[in-house]
Amino acid sequence: MSSDKLDTIQKSVREVLGELPSGVTLVAASKTRTPEQVLAAVEAGITHIGHNYVQEAEAMYDALQGRVKWHFIGHLQKNKAKKAVRIFDMIETVDSVPLAEKIDRECEKHGKTMSVLIEVNSGREQAKSGVLPEQVDDLAREISRLEHICVEGLMTMGPFTGDPEDARPYFTETRKAFDRLAGADIPGLRMNSLSMGMSNSYKVAIQEGANIIRIGTRLFGTRVYL
Repeated sequence: MSSDKLDTIQKSVREVLGELPSGVTLVAASKTRTPEQVLAAVEAGITHIGHNYVQEAEAMYDALQGRVKWHFIGHLQKNKAKKAVRIFDMIETVDSVPLAEKIDRECEKHGKTMSVLIEVNSGREQAKSGVLPEQVDDLAREISRLEHICVEGLMTMGPFTGDPEDARPYFTETRKAFDRLAGADIPGLRMNSLSMGMSNSYKVAIQEGANIIRIGTRLFGTRVYL
């Protein structure tokens, strides 16, 4: 990749970091990106990397040699949990007891406690993973009992494109669930993190209470699929 394109990535990273309120974590969504692109982002100030695919993240993880925190932000299949536990510091997309139990067992083998977020299907879309907002409480109670998992909060996707305001109702619904859980006094539950918003909607997400945002295109440019 040309030095001009890498410079553009670094400029975009600095611009977004410079406009974020204190306490908001920027996760650079690195799906389809090269290690060179991600390294440029890290050198510009990125400290958290997100990835949707375990296998792709594995190669990138080795290249970055522990310089960042890793967030899994895609749909995690149970048969990928073993590798995911080795690589990631947070899994943002837990949406079932069986998946949480699998993560817990793999963490036990590694002597590790995994921070997780419960994924909320705030748009109630059949094609998307996540639990419905009214099901979040029951799932949180079930998985917060697991010894090697720490439930840190909630995550939701929202629309990928369109008017950013279209995402606001999804974010509002998820924040209501977050606040409800935060006040529920469930043992083992830490409601520290609300992950919402992507390149087209992160400003609205922050207004609605997000303290983790997941941005790819705004930092790296339009994806190129080979």
